Amino acid sequence: MNGKINNLKSGDFILAILTLALVIFGVIMVFSASYYQSINESETGSPYGYLIRDIMWAFLGFGLMLFTAVFDYRNYKKIALIALIASFILLVIIMIPGVGHGSNGAVRWLKLGPITIMPGEISKIALIMFTAWYFSEKPRRILSFTKGILPMLGLCGLYGGLILAQPNMSTAITVVAIVIMMMVVAGMKMRYFWTLGGLGAAGIMAIILTNPDSHWAKRFTSFMDPFADPLGDGFQVVQSLMALGSGGLFGVGLGKSIQKNLYLPEPQNDFILAIIGEELGFIGIIVLLAAYAVLIWRGIHIAVNAPDQFGTLMASGIVIMIAIQVILNIAVVTSSMPPTGVTLPFVSYGGNALMLFMGSVGILLNISRHTAQVK
Repeated sequence: MNGKINNLKSGDFILAILTLALVIFGVIMVFSASYYQSINESETGSPYGYLIRDIMWAFLGFGLMLFTAVFDYRNYKKIALIALIASFILLVIIMIPGVGHGSNGAVRWLKLGPITIMPGEISKIALIMFTAWYFSEKPRRILSFTKGILPMLGLCGLYGGLILAQPNMSTAITVVAIVIMMMVVAGMKMRYFWTLGGLGAAGIMAIILTNPDSHWAKRFTSFMDPFADPLGDGFQVVQSLMALGSGGLFGVGLGKSIQKNLYLPEPQNDFILAIIGEELGFIGIIVLLAAYAVLIWRGIHIAVNAPDQFGTLMASGIVIMIAIQVILNIAVVTSSMPPTGVTLPFVSYGGNALMLFMGSVGILLNISRHTAQVK
């Protein structure tokens, strides 16, 4: 029988194996990086606190990945608007005094018993789902500034503003970048893209120049010379650079990091790459980046070969989200951009983020299973 038919395949095997390998590697590195942090925080002096929680989230994430891998991705069209509204409500709820759960001066979580939910993380996949639906339902929308681009910019401003108020600059940057890059994939004219980029850069410069002593201005400029204030705004980045530098080519050995001994704050989270560099060296980081590169390549392959525009845009949004966070995390750890608190996908400690990424990979696997085959 000739012609194209929708034939369910088993999915992208390479993508699945790479994801599981990154998660297992992440569990190992979280345990190594958090060993002394866990002892310091635990009343019992246990070094296994973060490890146990990370394994729990990894298993939950694996279950979610299995579900999204078999759940027909086309059904997300039906719930795209509902997911967007629900994520917006969650972002508003945490701003209510006494409702949102705070830590280190930021209110980013909803606490439900022993579980915390980060609405900012949920908003990423909700915006990806909605943007894919919005432009796949009427593809010519992207050619209209008033009907396509302007409404999405308003959405970016609304979500970005709510997330920035937590404050959570990294997630705000990520959600806005995801939507804009998805619009490029959908066919937005490049002149709009460069105009938006220029306006964003102008806004950052305005913040720095109008009030150079403000919190945000210091965040934007501290990375330029972290050693100018090594015990203040530059402390975490300085410790990160020291970890990377001491790792050399092959590292000091797994579990033998010095910086994780309460020198580098929260080493299991945003700056886990510094511990990887210290323990496994430059070679370890290169291997890790190669794994990310192949994973992103497989995601692009799935997006290009998706059976419909909704699948292409969904896959593109997920790949963009992963790529942006990898790039931002590396840039922060190496003092190439201001500290933003962005996690390293699949590797950093953080249950919400880990489940989001594993569930998103499941969606990619489902799209790859529905790719049209020639018989």
